[in-house]
Amino acid sequence: MKTMLDLHVPEPPARPGEAPDFSAMQVPPAGVVPRPDIDAPASDLRELPFELIRVLDDEGRACGEWNPQLPADTLRRGLRAMLLTRTFDERMVRLQRQGKTSFYIKSTGEEAIGVAQALALNRDDMCFTSYRQQGLLVAREWPLVDLICQIFNNRKDRLKGRQLPILYSVREAGYFSMSGNVGSRFPHAVGWAMASAYKHDTKIASAWIGDGTTAEGDFHYALTFASVYRAPVILNVVNNQWAISTFQGIAGGNEAPFASRAIGYGLPGLRVDGNDFLAVHAATRWAAERARRNGGATLIELFTYRAAAHSTSDDPTKYRPQDEASAWPLGDPIERLKQHLIVLGEWSEAQHTALQAELEAEVQAAVKEAEQYGTLHSEDSDPQTMFEDVFESVPPHLQLQLEELRSIGS
Repeated sequence: MKTMLDLHVPEPPARPGEAPDFSAMQVPPAGVVPRPDIDAPASDLRELPFELIRVLDDEGRACGEWNPQLPADTLRRGLRAMLLTRTFDERMVRLQRQGKTSFYIKSTGEEAIGVAQALALNRDDMCFTSYRQQGLLVAREWPLVDLICQIFNNRKDRLKGRQLPILYSVREAGYFSMSGNVGSRFPHAVGWAMASAYKHDTKIASAWIGDGTTAEGDFHYALTFASVYRAPVILNVVNNQWAISTFQGIAGGNEAPFASRAIGYGLPGLRVDGNDFLAVHAATRWAAERARRNGGATLIELFTYRAAAHSTSDDPTKYRPQDEASAWPLGDPIERLKQHLIVLGEWSEAQHTALQAELEAEVQAAVKEAEQYGTLHSEDSDPQTMFEDVFESVPPHLQLQLEELRSIGS
């Protein structure tokens, strides 16, 4: 008798109405993964993608060879940037609900990624982010007012309303123009890094995509070019368990860690606790130094959890348990770094409460200033800007339309 075939369709561990279930998740103790030499050949690193690099233990102590030994001032700077990012996110969502902007995406639970990696990279390294690394700009102390103006698409928006809110472009902060087609981040970053190497420059590139995007062709094209040309680039996969409403198993995460995709391309792959500020910083610094030594690209899987909705257009209660975020075994990145600083004697609950109040006031002041330049439904934007920044020289037919518009307004 012939065996009937059965199509396998991966299912998440729990659906709405069920209890969160992370029982299958293996969380090794902090500090047990060895840190290889930066110049080690990729062929010697093939076990790393199947490990999970962790530095902070459950008590907030730093353990193991991956401990980056950061000074307390850097840790406090990271904590401030993560907390400011979360405070900013919360306020922007409230403003979206009030109709002052059309769209927003929070990074709740993932703040350690953007912030720690910003502090591990040089400011002139070029970053090709997806839409949940706003902490990178916050850590690089880019003015909040500028970001809010882009979110409002008001008359001070440097992109003149041509980008969806939160798709920033800040060349001065090493933040390449964002794309809603997230997969493009990897090929763009690899190409930029190849150009930097071709010019004998010193700057490297870094890119971020989500777990779902690894199933797209752009991911594989980028890894091929990064491997063949030894591009000085860090390729980050943020595995936050959910690609909008599709869980990471649909992209192959149940079959093998996303970091292990590196092996087939002859690249090193690191799998990192994405809620551990110290581990994220250490892995990024290792990959960055390797790239600067002409060692080529590194693929990093940042293992984390998207605690909030995918965006303001999403309702996660439709596809996952409502309290799943609170059951996430790797905890909250802000709380974990706060606890580490307290263990070191460099922070306190009173200081944390005062910082929260300070940052809320900072965000409120930035919002108040940005609102002076208009919000979503303001009518003071200049329609003539629709003719700008499209062609190097305005073609005759558009010039006629521009003149007609001016005559109507005069």
